[in-house]
Amino acid sequence: MRVTQQMLFNRYVYNLNTSLTSLMDLNIKSQTQKDINKPSDDPTGMTRILDHRDTLRSLDQYKENISTAKGWLTSADEALLQVSTILTRAKELATQVVNGTMDENNREQVSYEMRSLFEQLISLANSDYEGKSIFAGHKTDRSAYEQIMWLTTNDKDFGDAEFTVNGSSNTTVLVQYFDKNKTAPVGSDMNLSDPRLGVRYSVDGGRTWKNDASMSFVGSEGTLKLPQSGTSVTFHGDATVKVNDPEDESTADGTWMWIRPSARYLGDDEDAPPQVDALGPGSKQIKASASGSFLNSNVTVRIDNQSNVPMNGEVQYSYSLDGGINWVTGNVAQPDGSANETVLSVANGGILTLTSGGSNLLRPGQQFVIRPHTAAINLDISASEQVQVNNVGKDIFGGIYMDPRAVLSSNGSILTLGSQNAGRVFHASGAGNMTLTIQGQDEDSMNLFEIMGNLVAFTETNNQTGCQQCLANLGKAQAHVLNAVAEVGGRGNRLTVSQTILDGLKLNENTLLSSIEDADVSELMSELAQQQIVYEAVLRSTSMIMQLNLGKFI
Repeated sequence: MRVTQQMLFNRYVYNLNTSLTSLMDLNIKSQTQKDINKPSDDPTGMTRILDHRDTLRSLDQYKENISTAKGWLTSADEALLQVSTILTRAKELATQVVNGTMDENNREQVSYEMRSLFEQLISLANSDYEGKSIFAGHKTDRSAYEQIMWLTTNDKDFGDAEFTVNGSSNTTVLVQYFDKNKTAPVGSDMNLSDPRLGVRYSVDGGRTWKNDASMSFVGSEGTLKLPQSGTSVTFHGDATVKVNDPEDESTADGTWMWIRPSARYLGDDEDAPPQVDALGPGSKQIKASASGSFLNSNVTVRIDNQSNVPMNGEVQYSYSLDGGINWVTGNVAQPDGSANETVLSVANGGILTLTSGGSNLLRPGQQFVIRPHTAAINLDISASEQVQVNNVGKDIFGGIYMDPRAVLSSNGSILTLGSQNAGRVFHASGAGNMTLTIQGQDEDSMNLFEIMGNLVAFTETNNQTGCQQCLANLGKAQAHVLNAVAEVGGRGNRLTVSQTILDGLKLNENTLLSSIEDADVSELMSELAQQQIVYEAVLRSTSMIMQLNLGKFI
């Protein structure tokens, strides 16, 4: 076969390129110290590398979440410990006030510090981390609490009156009711609407009394005006008070009322029961309520019968935990004797109760959306574990709270905070709207802001008996706060354990990744030196042969 110069040239170029490519590949590996730099180096190995890198990115995200969670929980822990310190100081001051050794001037001096402690507590309850409130549930863009005015009385019956406090005052306003005609016996009943009723008030702890107050009724609503106090009280309906001695303000035989500071919770709650929205034809004639556990997700329940079914019949239904994307079908509520009620069981221990609101027939396609109250902000700290980083302030500090269902039921109307739409946290539904201070019938409470607000009021008005009641409740409030400290600390300990586990997992992943992609440096250097010799040999041999041609031998 005849070998042409073109054939020789092509072969030389091919050999040169092959040697140079191998040399360049080894040079790149020596620079990166990686055996696999692109998919073509090892397709299977590259797939494994990408899987390990994805796992490492997940582990890094979990570690970042742990760091963020530590910031939230550390801030909460520090705030709660400071709250406990303030409560310890408040107990010391309250103990001094209760002692018979303190006179009126001493109690006044204590009242200044007590009000300052109250304001510090509100500031701590509004603590934030990176500009996000840590005690307001999901509402991290706002303060958890705001200072308001609320009422305390020594009259249990009057404590049930519905009211709204308007305005504000830097001092406690003490109000007494009496008979202007001075004919009614001290301690006898008199309606707020009675024209004989007189009102006097004090803004300096009872040293001096103002007589320019007035009570006026328009329809069923009465307004108590206290011009020099900066406040007024609207009573939503008539109420009965006990009249005081018209000549002696120091006796407590009649109704006293303290307009004093408190705090309103502005955040979210996790209170039961969940809200239930009914959808579909005829749903307005069905009353729906939910109970039990629904975790933190909405649950949609759908009636699957082919035709209308009475509530005491066999009800076929499905439910969805992801907004209707996937359904758990084949659920059946067996017939029973309740003609106007049926109970449907839902996953996670939840129960949906349907009762007649005009019709006991359930129609195909009717849906009931169960919306549990949620407030928790959870961060993933592993593939199967989450930790809550925020807190529900009202479940720790108490205060006054307006249920969001009251806002929804107002149909868009603006609501003014009052006893009709809000109440004291930790108090049962049968408790009075006002705080009660009755000697021998002390009101138990762990509502921190209500206790401290009353303590401010009683120290400012020289009420030793009221201070004694608050002192007993301060211990309960502090114990409740310390329980919250322990709970937050427990979450912090979980983070420490999880971080240790993640460090171990990350080390293992890096070891596995290194075993696949990292090059053996000594072996790589030997290969690089050998390939360099090969390339130089190809260059020399090619140069020598390319110089040979027929003309040199003629």
